[in-house]
Amino acid sequence: MRIKADFDLCESNAICVGMAPDVFDLDDNDYLVILQEEVPADRVDELRQVVANCPKSALSLEE
Repeated sequence: MRIKADFDLCESNAICVGMAPDVFDLDDNDYLVILQEEVPADRVDELRQVVANCPKSALSLEE
C-alpha cells in the first residue's frame, strides 16, 4: 500500500505532518513532502486516520 498526495488540492495545512512526522514534512517553501510512500502493514490504520483528517482530501491510500 502506498500513500499519495494530490498536490493540486494540498494547501500544506500540515495536519498530516503533525500526525505522522516520520511520513510527511513540509519543505522550505511550505510544500508537502512525502518521506515514506510505502505504508508498513502495521501502520495502515494509523495512516487511514491521517488521510481522513486531511481538510482538503488531498491524501489517499492505494493498494
